[in-house]
Amino acid sequence: MIALSPPQASSVAGSVDTLFDVMLALTGTVSVAVFVVMIVFCVKYRRRSHADRSNANQTRLGVEIAWTVLPFLMFMALFGWSISLWSRMRTPPADAAPIYVVAKQWMWKVQHPGGQREIDSLHVPLGQPIRLVMTSQDVIHSFYVPAFRQKQDVLPGRYTQLWFTATREGDYPLLCSQYCGTDHARMTGTVTVMKPADYARWLQAHAGQGLAEQGAERFRRFGCSGCHDSQSGVHAPDLDGLYGSTVPLADGSQVRADDRYIHDSIMLPRKQVAAGYAPIMPSYSGRIGEDDVLALIAYIKSRRTAMEAAREQH
Repeated sequence: MIALSPPQASSVAGSVDTLFDVMLALTGTVSVAVFVVMIVFCVKYRRRSHADRSNANQTRLGVEIAWTVLPFLMFMALFGWSISLWSRMRTPPADAAPIYVVAKQWMWKVQHPGGQREIDSLHVPLGQPIRLVMTSQDVIHSFYVPAFRQKQDVLPGRYTQLWFTATREGDYPLLCSQYCGTDHARMTGTVTVMKPADYARWLQAHAGQGLAEQGAERFRRFGCSGCHDSQSGVHAPDLDGLYGSTVPLADGSQVRADDRYIHDSIMLPRKQVAAGYAPIMPSYSGRIGEDDVLALIAYIKSRRTAMEAAREQH
């Protein structure tokens, strides 16, 4: 038997298919009804037919209200259903495990927090929520797994996220659904869903330097420690406890120090200058890759975690 659609392999796949089927049935029914009535009237009231036109000016208000209001209510119900499903698909659970993805012409680079790296493949555990934090090195790409019924554009200079819970073991195609250049059609990969025990063994077998540890190494190699180290003589913002805090800016506004803020502070340092500091930090745009920025963000996060842990001990 030929499958009409990919298998349902995520917790939202069934809901997406049901919504699509109902939308197809509703729009199809309305379209057929309109064309049937149109064809019947065209035939019945064609020129030189013997149809009675003596009451041509008579109107039926009830009929007009019914065929206007009823389809409107049905489509509004469909709209409300779709918004509810969209909100569910865009709100990851608090326990979703983060995995970082960098798209570039023409590959998917995956980085697990424990140091495991992949290219054009993604290993995930069965039944556990996964949150992908994604950015692009060059142009707009789009992360698409048909079996999960999930798709998310991946943008340069921004972080987007997609979350899912895989519900079936197996290998599923990963595609780029946004035209991104010459080899767009070859920008493919595989998502492998494994039992939790098998996934734990895979993580252990492919463990490497953790993302935060990679960030600490890059922090020194790129010269960040020359200004932001606690013992540096340069007047630069303190990074301990920075992540998640509220940062006052030179223009009088405030911003939360999240992934986007730290990314822009590295790549576009003059965009949001912290209050009390001169705009002397050089831009690293074009000098380091997005995977390097992800590692630096992980390191800055870890400094806040370490500071909080030290406070609890005292």
